[in-house]
Amino acid sequence: MKEKNSSKTDLKSLTLEELTAEVTALGEKPFRARQLYQWMHQKLARDYEEMTNLPKAFRETLQERYAFTAHTLVERRVSKLDGTEKYLFGLKDGNVIESVLMRYQFGNSVCISSQVGCRMGCRFCASTIGGLTRNLLPSEMLDQIYAIQRLTGERVSHVVVMGTGEPLDNYDNLLRFLRLLTDEHGLHISQRNITVSTCGLTERIRQLAEEKLQITLALSLHAPSQEKRKELMPVASKYELSEVLDACRYYFEQTGRRVTFEYSLVSGVNASAEEARELARLLDGMNCHINLIPVNPVRERKYVQPDRREILAFKNVLEKCGKTVTIRREMGRDIAGACGQLRKGYMEKSEQANL
Repeated sequence: MKEKNSSKTDLKSLTLEELTAEVTALGEKPFRARQLYQWMHQKLARDYEEMTNLPKAFRETLQERYAFTAHTLVERRVSKLDGTEKYLFGLKDGNVIESVLMRYQFGNSVCISSQVGCRMGCRFCASTIGGLTRNLLPSEMLDQIYAIQRLTGERVSHVVVMGTGEPLDNYDNLLRFLRLLTDEHGLHISQRNITVSTCGLTERIRQLAEEKLQITLALSLHAPSQEKRKELMPVASKYELSEVLDACRYYFEQTGRRVTFEYSLVSGVNASAEEARELARLLDGMNCHINLIPVNPVRERKYVQPDRREILAFKNVLEKCGKTVTIRREMGRDIAGACGQLRKGYMEKSEQANL
């Protein structure tokens, strides 16, 4: 696996088997690969020099021949409201990505980005403003988690791939990332503690289902009808809602994992009692969970959050129809908590400074 804009192989994106092949090709014993893998994925080393039980000559060879991914901390914000931490990380090519650490009773959860920017164009999301720059490598997804563990000294037990980017638009790198993250020789995070979000790339949902992983699939639904969904999510013009829901049913059939439907509530757009009833009818008979998300205000968008009474009324209608519903706890609102906001603000400042 090559690093972006580099001829060098990116070691942190390799499986243990692939790493062993690389190391033995250099004339080293196979156990050196296990040591190297442990330094990268358990001890979370930032560079080869930290790997003190590897011979100096071997480390010099690695430095010369292989790329090593370790993010640079650009900015760290801590919420005064709930302790949520938001990070802006610098990549080697000068791009920046953002990640979020949320602390719950069940453990620490990290929300990571899968792309630099996003091309899906969802109307209420800051991540899509400016479009897609590039995909992230598996190592660049992993090191968001590793960097946060290094910085906090706290273990991450849950991972949500729901930051900037459409994960299934970076499918091959995502799949490799999931394999590495859950590998018993690395952080060994349980598949059941991982959630991958998608706006509905049906062919990729079906492909992921056939992997038979035990991760949770979260579909960004956001509307109870095809027409309304097309207004909010341009990607809906390519994927009919009925096809998306069929793919979700297939995911459940193949994995036994119920699908979570993410529904951003926007006042005056999709938050009425009738739309709640329409949503309940749409999902009738599906083994699923509905996660209501009071939309985060984004300066460039006109959408506003419903008041608490309207949110609870929407939830109540769904529950009366027999649906399992939660309202996502708002976290990090005072630190640009919405997807893409911190990165966008940083980019605007950088552009102004270069004028």
